[in-house]
Amino acid sequence: MTQPGRTCLVVDDSRVVRKVARRILEGHGFAVEEAEDGQVALATCRRQMPDSVLLDWNMPVMNGIEFLKALRHEFGPDRPPVMFCTTENDISFIEQAIEHGAQEFIMKPFDEEILLGKFALVGLL
Repeated sequence: MTQPGRTCLVVDDSRVVRKVARRILEGHGFAVEEAEDGQVALATCRRQMPDSVLLDWNMPVMNGIEFLKALRHEFGPDRPPVMFCTTENDISFIEQAIEHGAQEFIMKPFDEEILLGKFALVGLL
């Protein structure tokens, strides 16, 4: 049974990454939805806002930062918490993500300990 406040939208163009994140999060009581790009993710948020978003940077159609800007513009600066999950490790990417409203930044590849640690940091566990 999923607890209130425990839904996560996993946004990544890699089916494998979405599957790994889903397995970890569902194992800890989250209901997980998936989106393969920012445009699908934004439509999902408009239909039913998740409690959290795990967001890739590099995706076709609408990338992660474009999605984050649109999400914050449409729904406000704080909710839901967004955690970028990417291979981009340059400090400028991290600064840009935080500047546009991301709460945390996770480097790929991630494991269960890293992912859950970041979720705990933003108060989701």
